[in-house]
Amino acid sequence: MKLSPSIYTADFGRLGEQLRDAEAAGVDCIHLDIMDGHFVPNITFGPLVAAAVRRHTRLPCEAHLMMTEPERYFEAFKQAGVSRLIVHVETCPHLYSTIQQLRRMEVQVGITLNPLTPLSLIEEALPLVDMVLIMTVEPGFGGQKYIPLSTQRIAAMRRMLDRIGSAAELEVDGGINIETICDARDAGATIAVVGSAVFNDTYSVVESVNMLRAAAQQCPTNDTGDE
Repeated sequence: MKLSPSIYTADFGRLGEQLRDAEAAGVDCIHLDIMDGHFVPNITFGPLVAAAVRRHTRLPCEAHLMMTEPERYFEAFKQAGVSRLIVHVETCPHLYSTIQQLRRMEVQVGITLNPLTPLSLIEEALPLVDMVLIMTVEPGFGGQKYIPLSTQRIAAMRRMLDRIGSAAELEVDGGINIETICDARDAGATIAVVGSAVFNDTYSVVESVNMLRAAAQQCPTNDTGDE
């Protein structure tokens, strides 16, 4: 299971150091939670911080655009060095055009949707994207608990992707820690966004990543998500 730490919960006073620690720990990419205070209540940061992150790590960066009219900022995030842009179906009424715009920009395309938005709304878009992100909490706040019904949604999306032979990554975001990572992995997720499970005051970044890796490797095999 790949890990994509979100800097949302990082110590911004030591951001460069924590990014280097995450890279040394062997994580797979860096997740940027972009919130506009409109689509979601909180405001985080924009392309300037994304560019600063890019200067401190060689890892690929993905931006989760929790914002209205995300297309206005695609070029700015690409110029900042972000290689994958993830948009919400709720804010993209012309999703095909949005995906084509991203394709022309030669960035990886990710799509996502809120926890109670029907998966069917993105089914026809699946052949066109590189990633599907399943939100396992409501977007906009860190530190939330994993919503239990998310496991069924991950498994359902896994089946949808497998049915069309898609190689798209299946990412999960929200409440992923050593207690919940097995649920997500066994349901078919391939990447986990992790925030406070990596950036916290209890363990170092390296220790936290190692604990998550160990938890994922020790998952008992089960068929819970496929029922």
